Amino acid sequence: MEYKLELIVLPVSDVERAKAFYDKFDWRLDADIQGEGGFRVVHYTPTGSPASIIISNGLTDAAPGSTRGTYLVVDDVEAARADIAGRGIEITEVFYEAEGGIPSVKTEGRTPGLAPERASYFSFAIFNDPEGNEFILQEITTRFPGRV
Repeated sequence: MEYKLELIVLPVSDVERAKAFYDKFDWRLDADIQGEGGFRVVHYTPTGSPASIIISNGLTDAAPGSTRGTYLVVDDVEAARADIAGRGIEITEVFYEAEGGIPSVKTEGRTPGLAPERASYFSFAIFNDPEGNEFILQEITTRFPGRV
């Protein structure tokens, strides 16, 4: 049985403000549905991604801005970071974890720059949408065995 990740719901309080933010990425806008009482769902698919995101003000009972650790995998984290910053979006500098591994809520141990030998999976940059939903850029140039 295959299970494919299709969609991540990002809770927001102000859909119009969030939409203006996500429009900066030039991602494919798949749907913008408005319902009764101000309910709204906006569906985007990031360029090159088989999975999508939905921003909504009522699709989930999660607090607006509470989504953390949504990974966007890129071939070149420095170029992706520059692209995002060039769109006027605040983003951290590129970093790697001093102990190796992936970022956590703790920021101590982060080392500026690319991972040693530019090791695949270990260089990152982080940005948030206007509500505080967090995205982590992760550079992957060579996949672990068995990964596509």
